Amino acid sequence: MSDKRSAGLLLFRRTPEGAPQVLLGHMGGPFWAAREEAAWSIPKGEYEPGEAPRDAARREFEEELGLPAPEGDWRDLGEARQSSGKLVTIWAVAADLDPERVVPGTFTMEWPRGSGVLREFPEIDRVGWFGLTAAEPLLVPGQRVFLERLAALLDGDAAG
Repeated sequence: MSDKRSAGLLLFRRTPEGAPQVLLGHMGGPFWAAREEAAWSIPKGEYEPGEAPRDAARREFEEELGLPAPEGDWRDLGEARQSSGKLVTIWAVAADLDPERVVPGTFTMEWPRGSGVLREFPEIDRVGWFGLTAAEPLLVPGQRVFLERLAALLDGDAAG
């Protein structure tokens, strides 16, 4: 079991018809380039013991998207253990963000593997807004539970 932890922020908005949409990022780098299904993620990242998860979620949002994390009512969607063993904590916040404004952070890796050549790739190569049904197959499987939790939260809001 991994002791790694990640925290992130799931932005949501409503269409004019009232249907919820979420902002997801397509993972960058050569492994993900030709994939769509299970290749999108909630903007998130690892944090070390001693850093508050909420602070990490804010920092990672800014690092991955190049934009400040939105203010507003951060709604706790809880945590979920990924297949890697990593524990991920996610908050949801209502916000609208223009995907054209995103300036992704980058990472460096050897590519092609074994070549000795280091190349830089965007952490997220594109972002988009998706309805909950469309988002589910795109999102990596371990994060899909957060879509269910968001839907339940929004249903609770509508009923209240």
